[in-house]
Amino acid sequence: MVAISGGTSGIGEALVELFLRNGAKVATCGRNQSKLYDMQLTYHSMPFHCVVADVSKYNDCELFVNTTLKQFGKIDILINNAGISMRAMLRDADAEVFKKTMSINFFGAVYLTKLFLESLIENKGTIVGISSIAGFRGLPGRSGYSASKFALNGWLEAIRIELWDNDVNVLTVCPGFTKSNIRSSALNENAQATGESKMDEESMMTSEECAKYIMDAIEKRKRLLILTSTGKRTVFLNKFFPSLTDKLVRKFYFNKGKLVK
Repeated sequence: MVAISGGTSGIGEALVELFLRNGAKVATCGRNQSKLYDMQLTYHSMPFHCVVADVSKYNDCELFVNTTLKQFGKIDILINNAGISMRAMLRDADAEVFKKTMSINFFGAVYLTKLFLESLIENKGTIVGISSIAGFRGLPGRSGYSASKFALNGWLEAIRIELWDNDVNVLTVCPGFTKSNIRSSALNENAQATGESKMDEESMMTSEECAKYIMDAIEKRKRLLILTSTGKRTVFLNKFFPSLTDKLVRKFYFNKGKLVK
C-alpha cells in the first residue's frame, strides 16, 4: 500500500499511475479538488483513495492518514512528494514566501511521516522524501526553496538512523530538472504563483521517467537517488569545487546582474 502526497500533477501524478498499473493500492492527496475528482473517475476500478488536503495543515494531514488507514488498513510506502517552489530575490520577497515554502516542503513531510509512522514501523516500510538538487546546492532566487530542501535532507538523514533498528528504509530523492508545473506554480515575491517557467521544460526528464527511477530505488531500498547528468554533476562540483560552482551557478541564473532563470 502506497501513500503519495501531492499526487495531482508532475512526479506525484506519474507515481500514482505507475504504482496503480503495477498492482499497488494507492492513496493520494492534493489541493486541487477538480483534479482529484478526475483521477477518481480514471481509476474507479482500481484500489485508489484520494483526499483533498493541504499538507501544510496538520488537521488535513490527519484526515488523509486516518481515512487511508481506514480504507486500506496499513501503509508500506510513504512518498512525501507535495512541494512548492519560489522565484524571488531575498531583498524583494515577502516573509510569507519563505513561511509557505517551508510549511509545505518540510513540515508537510514531517506531519505525514509522524502520523503514518507506527504503520510504517509495523510493516518495515519505506519513507521517501522528494527533495531536490537545491537541497545540496543553494540556488539564487530560490533561497526559501533551497532552505526547505536542505532541511528535508538533514531530517531524512536523521530519521534514517533513528529507524535503523526498525528496518524502515529512508530514501532521499533528488530528481534534478524534471518537466512539471513546479516552476509555473512557483511563488513570486508576493507569495503568488508566477504562472510561467523561465526554463526550457521540453529538454527536461519527464515525470514518468523520473517515477520509474523512484520505483526502482524503492524496490532496491536505496538511501539516495540523484537524477540527471546535470544534477549529479552539480552535486559533485559543489562538494569538491564549491567556489567554481558559485561562479557557474551565477552564470547560469544571471545575465548582466539580473536574475533571468
